[in-house]
Amino acid sequence: MLGRVQPQWEDMSPEVIHITRGLDASQSYVNLIQILDSGFLEARNPFGAARQDCPDPASQRAVCFTEVPIHLVSRIIQRRLPQDPAAWNGIAFNKRFVVERGGGPIMYAYDGTPHAEALQAMMQSAWACPDPAAHPVWKLTPFVDRPGRHGTYYWEWEREWRIVGDMHFLPADVAYLIIPEQYHQAATHHFMNAIGGKSGHKAYLRPMIDATWSLERCRQAIRENRLRL
Repeated sequence: MLGRVQPQWEDMSPEVIHITRGLDASQSYVNLIQILDSGFLEARNPFGAARQDCPDPASQRAVCFTEVPIHLVSRIIQRRLPQDPAAWNGIAFNKRFVVERGGGPIMYAYDGTPHAEALQAMMQSAWACPDPAAHPVWKLTPFVDRPGRHGTYYWEWEREWRIVGDMHFLPADVAYLIIPEQYHQAATHHFMNAIGGKSGHKAYLRPMIDATWSLERCRQAIRENRLRL
């Protein structure tokens, strides 16, 4: 179903990352732990070509990820959280896990191009149907952005993936966690206390990576975690 990613390809990754954030580093860490305990990512906002023009806006709500490799994901943080780069964390999932749940990479139809106009025509045809909400085009639109339309920003460099609707997951579904190194000890203590359900929390015995690390250090953390398990 998915193409292979060679280990030596530093510009590609077999995982996608969902980024979480907070007002500061402490709140961001607490938010991450709460998400992990819930095993639930909420699709709060609509995305895609029909996010403002759809019979059922809820059908366009999605959970977002980036496939930017771990050692390069800090560029997204620098763009989105310039005031406090430590006020974010991340949860990585294998791409296959996301695809099996109906997710995938988004596409771009630049405003004014033939494929953007074709998509617009399909949406207009859907509105003309007796039951517009039942038209299949609305299953496509969350996965298509139209850069340049109404002055929208060009986000291609984020290499975004999406899943429509909320996403549930288990500890075993997580490939690794992105946590600032200053919280690694606290996170390790939290997860170790959760083994066997002793604390009422969930034990995510997964690699912990600081996104400021080099690629080799990230890979080393993943190797060492596999050896411990």
